[in-house]
Amino acid sequence: MAHVPVLLKEITEHLDIKEPDVVLDGTINGGGHSEIFCKKLGKKGVLVGIDNDSNALARAKKRLSESNCKIFLKQENFRNLDNVLDGLDIKKIDKALFDLGLSSDQLEASGRGFSFLRDEPLLMTFNPNPKETDLTAKEIVNTWEEENIADIIYGYGEERFARRIAKKIVEARKENPIETTKDLVEIIEKSIPARFRIGRKTHCATKTFQALRTAVNDEIRSAREGIEKAIERLNKGGRVAVITFHSIEDRMVKILFKEKQAEGVCTILTKKPMTPSEEETRANPRARSAKLRIIEKL
Repeated sequence: MAHVPVLLKEITEHLDIKEPDVVLDGTINGGGHSEIFCKKLGKKGVLVGIDNDSNALARAKKRLSESNCKIFLKQENFRNLDNVLDGLDIKKIDKALFDLGLSSDQLEASGRGFSFLRDEPLLMTFNPNPKETDLTAKEIVNTWEEENIADIIYGYGEERFARRIAKKIVEARKENPIETTKDLVEIIEKSIPARFRIGRKTHCATKTFQALRTAVNDEIRSAREGIEKAIERLNKGGRVAVITFHSIEDRMVKILFKEKQAEGVCTILTKKPMTPSEEETRANPRARSAKLRIIEKL
C-alpha cells in the first residue's frame, strides 16, 4: 500500500508555499506532501527533504523526479537538520513540515517489526541498516530491567497494563529470548484481561508497539530538537507545520509552540489543532488520529 499524505489540503493552504520559498520537509517519507510543495515552489524554489530511512528517500526521489524546483534529499535524523542546512549553505528557510506518523510503507513492507500484524524481527528502528550498537526493541525487551520496560510502555504508550506486560516480558525471556513481533504479541495478549482485548477497535498490542518504537528512535526528544531548530532557521513570516498521531507527541508540540509564543518568537496560527475531515478519514482510516498545528515566526 502506498503511503497517503494526511491533511494535504490543510497543509497546502496554511503553509502558503510560493515561489521562491526554501522549504524543509523534515520527514519526507515517500514525498507525498513534497510533491505538492514542488508544484508551488516553481523553478526558483528550493526543497530540502530529510529522512532517516534510505528506502523512504528512494521512494521520494522517484516521486519527485519530474518536479521543477531545486531538490536536495538527505538521509539524516531531523534533529540534525541544522547540519544538513549548513552543508547546503542554506542559512534560512521559509516553511517547514514535520509529519511524525509512521508511514504505510514502513508498516507494510519494512520487515523491521513495526507492525504487530506481521511476524518480523523485533527491530523497530527507522534506519533500514542498523548497526550492532543501535538500540532495538529486541534489546529493550530482552535486557532492560522490568521497571524500565514498564516505564517506557506507560510513558510513551499510555498503556494501563504496562506493569503486567513488563512482568510477563521478563518472565518469558527467562525461558527463551523474545526475537520477533509474534513472540511479543503473544506475551501482550497473555498480560491483558480478556475484556480489554476482545471486541475492541484497537489491537491490544498497539500501545506497547508504539511505546517501544518511540523509545528505540528517541522520537519525542528528536522531534522537539528538530522543530526548535527549524523555528530558529525561519525567516520572518515563515511557518512550521507539525502533524502528530498520538497525544504524547501532540502535547509536546502544543507546549513547545506555547513556549515560543510566550518568548515573543512566534505566533500560533492554530488555537486548536486541525483534524482530518470525515471524507478524508473514510478514504484513509489511518488519518483519523492526525492533528495539525502551525506556528509563524514574528
